[in-house]
Amino acid sequence: MDFISIIMGSKSDWEVMSECVEVLKKFDCLYEVIISSAHRSPERTKDYIKDAQNRGACVFIAAAGMAAHLAGTIAAQTSRPVIGVPLNSSPLNGLDALLSTVQMPSSMPVATMAIGKAGAINAAYMAMQILSLKNEELAGKLIEDRVIKSKKVELDSNEIEIRIV
Repeated sequence: MDFISIIMGSKSDWEVMSECVEVLKKFDCLYEVIISSAHRSPERTKDYIKDAQNRGACVFIAAAGMAAHLAGTIAAQTSRPVIGVPLNSSPLNGLDALLSTVQMPSSMPVATMAIGKAGAINAAYMAMQILSLKNEELAGKLIEDRVIKSKKVELDSNEIEIRIV
């Protein structure tokens, strides 16, 4: 049973990461969500990664703010894809989390999304694109979603278009 694992560093991250979950629900993707910290509960994080892999986690999404070492900690424990979502939870407006997530040493990749809500949503899409490599039904849903979004752009434009003739 392939699923996406979402790990947040703290409960306060749920406000943003619930956006990720809503996207996954829309596409009927299997997922689970836990809170585990790279700093405050490192053994819990390590044990969870091993257990989740054994149960079918194919992609890990890690959301954290400030020092944001969660995605790197996960990447050190698995060879499965890890997607990092930096969160704005410090006076540095998430820049610290972005840099902590994106600056990984070679051979420990983390696909890093944008800071905050857009990053959470894009993490869901990226995870689904990875799963769609082996899931034709999901691939079809993603293509259909793109077509719908393209048509919406045209409809929106038609409402306000002004052209010089």
